[in-house]
Amino acid sequence: MDLGNAICAELKVKCVWVSNDFDGLIPALKAGKFDAIESSMTVTDARKKQIDFTDRLYAGPTAIVTRKDSGLLPTAESLQGKTIGYMQGTIQETYAKAKLAPGGVKLRAYQNQDQVYADLVYGRLDASIQDKLQAQMSFLPSPQGADFQNSEGISDPLVPSEIAIGVRKDNEELKGMLNAAIKALHEKGIYAQIQRKHFGDLDLYNN
Repeated sequence: MDLGNAICAELKVKCVWVSNDFDGLIPALKAGKFDAIESSMTVTDARKKQIDFTDRLYAGPTAIVTRKDSGLLPTAESLQGKTIGYMQGTIQETYAKAKLAPGGVKLRAYQNQDQVYADLVYGRLDASIQDKLQAQMSFLPSPQGADFQNSEGISDPLVPSEIAIGVRKDNEELKGMLNAAIKALHEKGIYAQIQRKHFGDLDLYNN
């Protein structure tokens, strides 16, 4: 949200945040319920057929979250017979169905990420799969996440890492404005300031 607010400030416009389940974001955007998606949405070929994307906001690899003492790795072999949760409509869902389920991993879908983490904490899941930075930023620093850890990032074409703002295909003007604002945030050092605030020395843009 800090990055989104900085973009709005650069454009000198008032932006209103709208909460929406992730798997309904693209239909809602296309229906005109809001003008852009700034929700850690990964750029994929399938999504590019429906909407346009701005230039890169940052790179977010996919990882699994497990208990620190579990010894589980982000592979079908390690997770065989285990239950892994994910948020509906994400690239992680596509990956889990294609690469984990055939190896005997049990899958469980949820409408939002908070539900995934809740079942992970209560022991209903052995692992969750999501954007690595999302987990690092929200769940792991929380009291509930104290006993959990991120895995290494997963390298697979089904889980690309480039994240950008989604806009409707007929809205070239807004896309251009957003790209100009993103460029300006880098040039003015504002992007770097926001990055340091949340992630220290971690380079999100070239991750």
